[in-house]
Amino acid sequence: MPERPPEPTDSGETPAVRGTPRRGVASATLGFFVGFAGVVLYGPVASEFEGAMGLSGLLLGLLVAAPQLTGSLLRIPFGAWVEDVGAKKPFLVLLGLSIVGMGGLSVLLLTSSPDGLTMAHYPLVFFFGALSGCGIATFSVGITQTSYWYPSERQGTVLAVFGGLGNTSPGLFTLVLPVALAAFGLTGAYLAWFAFLIVGTVAYARYAVDAPYFQFLERGVDEDEARRRAEAAGQELFPGGDAMASIRGAASIPRTWVLVALFFTSFGGFLALTTWLPSYWQAVHGVDVRTAGALTAVAFTLLAALIRVPGGVVSDRLGGERTAIASFGAIVIATAVLVATREFALAVAATVLLGSGMGVASAAVFQLVPTYVPDAVGGASGLVGGIGAFGGFAVPPILGLFVDFQGTTGYATGFVVFLVLGIVSIGLSAGLYRTRSTLVPDTDAPASADD
Repeated sequence: MPERPPEPTDSGETPAVRGTPRRGVASATLGFFVGFAGVVLYGPVASEFEGAMGLSGLLLGLLVAAPQLTGSLLRIPFGAWVEDVGAKKPFLVLLGLSIVGMGGLSVLLLTSSPDGLTMAHYPLVFFFGALSGCGIATFSVGITQTSYWYPSERQGTVLAVFGGLGNTSPGLFTLVLPVALAAFGLTGAYLAWFAFLIVGTVAYARYAVDAPYFQFLERGVDEDEARRRAEAAGQELFPGGDAMASIRGAASIPRTWVLVALFFTSFGGFLALTTWLPSYWQAVHGVDVRTAGALTAVAFTLLAALIRVPGGVVSDRLGGERTAIASFGAIVIATAVLVATREFALAVAATVLLGSGMGVASAAVFQLVPTYVPDAVGGASGLVGGIGAFGGFAVPPILGLFVDFQGTTGYATGFVVFLVLGIVSIGLSAGLYRTRSTLVPDTDAPASADD
C-alpha cells in the first residue's frame, strides 16, 4: 500500500505533530481523573448498602472493593494495548464500559429504592460496581501515554503529576458523595455521578492526543519512518513490540515482579484504605458519615494523591529505591500506631503519615518502571499497575474478616496487614538498591568496571 503524502510541516522536514507534551499529559490526567473516581463507588456510603442488604464484614469488604476487581486486572491488557494503537482508543473503551456499569447501577436504584434493596440484589450491585470500575484501569493507559510524551530524565516528575492529580478524584468524591447523599438521596447521588462520567468522557474524547509515534502510524506512515519522525519531534521511548510481546517481555524480567510487589503495598494499599477508612472512622471513633468521608479524603486520599507530585521530584533527585525505603518505613510506623491506638488525634496523625508514605512510595515505584523495563514500558505498566493495584481488591475482604472475628476492634487491628506488607516492601526496596548497579549505573556513583 503506498504511503500517504507527507503532511504540511513547519520546518519542511518533520510533519507537524498535533498537540504538545503538556496537552498529552493533561488529557491523560483528565481521563484518569474521570475514570479513577470509581475507586470510591461504594466506600463513602458503605453503611447505606450494609444496612439495606444486611452485609457481613466479608461481604461488605468485597462490595467496596468490587470496582477494583476490573480496575486492576484490566490494566494489564489495556496498558499493553497502548503499545499497538496509542492511548486514546483504550481510554475511551474503558470509560465507555464504566458508563454502562454506572447506567446499570442507576437503573437498579431507580427501580429498587434504597429501602427496596435486599440481599438478593447483592450480585447485581457487585456486578455493576465491577463494571463501573473499568475506568480505574485508565491508570496504566495514561502512564504509558505520559511516558511516550516525555524524555526519560523527566519521567518521575511528569508521571507523579499525572498520578497525583488524577488520584485526587477519589478524595474529592469521598467528600462530595455523602453530601450528595444527604441532598439528593442515594439514587439522586448516583444519577449525578452518571452525568459527570458522561460529560468527562466526552471532554476527554475531544481533547486527547496520542504521542507522536502513534499519530504518524494513524496517518499511514510505516513503523520505521514513524519512529524516525517521532524522534525528530522529541519522543524518546517507543514500544518494544506488540501488546503480548510487551507483557511477555516485562514478565520475563525478575525486577518487574519486585515492582509489582512494591506497588501492591503502596498503591493497592491506597485503594484498599480509600474504601475502608470511612467504615473505620465510623466504627472505631463514632463519627458520622460526612465526618468519616472528610477525614478519609483530607487526611488520607487527597494527601496521598497530591504528595505523589513532590514524591516524583524527590525520586528523580535521590533515586526511586531510596525514596521507596523511606516511604515504606513511614507506612510501617503509621500502621503500628493505628493498630495500637484508640486516641482520635493520634489516629488522625498516623493516617496523615500513612497517606504520605503510600503516596510517595507509589511515585517512587513508577519512577523505576522505565529504568528497569525500558523496552516494554506498556507491558510493565500493565503488570505493575494491574497486579499491584489488585491489592485494592484483595485486602478489604481480609480486613472484613478481622471485623467478623473481632467485632469493632477488628477495624483497628486489621492494619497489621499493612504493617507486615510494609516491612516486606522495605526489604524488597533495599534489595533493588543493593543490586541497582548490575542493571543501570548509579546516578550518585561511578559505574563499576563490570558495567
